[in-house]
Amino acid sequence: MLAPARVAAFEVLRAVGTGRADLGSALARHRSRLPDERDRALAGEIATGTLRWQGAYDHVISAFAGRPLSKLDPEVLDILRLTMFQVLRLDRIPVSAAVKDAVDLAGKAGKRSASGLVNAVLRRVARERDRLPLPAPPADPSDRDAAMAYLSVTLSHPPWLVARWLDRYGFAATETWLRFNNAPAPLTLRANALKITRNELAGLLREAGIECEEGRAEDGLVVRAGNPAGTRLHAEGLFVIQDEASQMVGTFAGARPGERVLDACASPGGKTIAMAAGMKGEGTLVACDVRGRRVDLLRQTVTRSGAANVAIVQADATLPLPFGPVFDRVLLDAPCSGLGTLRRDPDIKWRRSEADLTVLATAQLGMLEQAADVLGASAALVYATCSSEPEENDEVVGRFLDRRPEFRLAGEPFRTLPFRDDLEAFFAAMLVKTKDLR
Repeated sequence: MLAPARVAAFEVLRAVGTGRADLGSALARHRSRLPDERDRALAGEIATGTLRWQGAYDHVISAFAGRPLSKLDPEVLDILRLTMFQVLRLDRIPVSAAVKDAVDLAGKAGKRSASGLVNAVLRRVARERDRLPLPAPPADPSDRDAAMAYLSVTLSHPPWLVARWLDRYGFAATETWLRFNNAPAPLTLRANALKITRNELAGLLREAGIECEEGRAEDGLVVRAGNPAGTRLHAEGLFVIQDEASQMVGTFAGARPGERVLDACASPGGKTIAMAAGMKGEGTLVACDVRGRRVDLLRQTVTRSGAANVAIVQADATLPLPFGPVFDRVLLDAPCSGLGTLRRDPDIKWRRSEADLTVLATAQLGMLEQAADVLGASAALVYATCSSEPEENDEVVGRFLDRRPEFRLAGEPFRTLPFRDDLEAFFAAMLVKTKDLR
């Protein structure tokens, strides 16, 4: 019988590979069908790990199969990839069991004629696991061709993205960044300061058998053992599951008691709750998102948090917002490439292209213009992304300031870089309205 976790991982990869879903959505759908928590965890580990290392695996598969990837059925390619991950990265899984399931899975997928190829390639991977035909680190990092081959193939990132980072930051920083992206990300929480302190939450989690340590964000905790997601502490809204750098953006936004604040692209609501806590229940915080499902998720987060001063409105930030110029502060956490979150969302590096950046930046600038129009006098506009790329960050801010002379940049932007900060790449800039030219 095929292991349910492997079948689920295969279905996740097919959903991502065909463009039917991103990794997060595919995992949520296919893992929910597994009754055993261990199978759910294993399916997620296999699917996510396979996507992290897909570039390296494809190089080896092509070499061992003796043909280009375009000559392999997509289903067969995904079976080879996910089984390579198990053989090379999961010592607790017997190679014989993983390979047998791969052959059986090829049959289940209607590709029984490929069973011999699948078995042969994977047996060779197992035999030669310590000498796979992957580019070695360059003897001279200034040798660009050798550096690109090693970084893009062996460390499994698209060449266009590697070239960008190599040009901006050099070989050592880029290598550190890619290794960061290829490592599993820890689970991080932010204590809901409306209900509990970080130390109090850590104590309750310890009582529930979950070990945490303080994170670098103001109310953050990093989980080292256990899973708090299904506990009553989560159900009671005592914490939000949120990336550390994302938590810092919520603090950077600087919402204050008594203000009128707009969170223009708010779902799933982590930054909304952080700002509500900063406001101490005083003032009004309006949280918006465009799609119904996102609004439902936002509403669940807000309700669970107990934030009483949050109003939820369905609105499209790419269009004129349904408000007058009444807000003291607006946070626009704009939809972006997501290239700063590849450690958690490795499918993004294979789905994005360099051409996407121009399209996204144009949309982001338009949203900034819409957000600026609902600010009152002497107000602040915080622009944020989870992108590493300047087109979506500093360049959008620069273009906005050229168009809107009533704004100025307040201080240095907030910026995290994996090779420097050991955090995902996030960006935020505070734009202060100094006069009203309308």
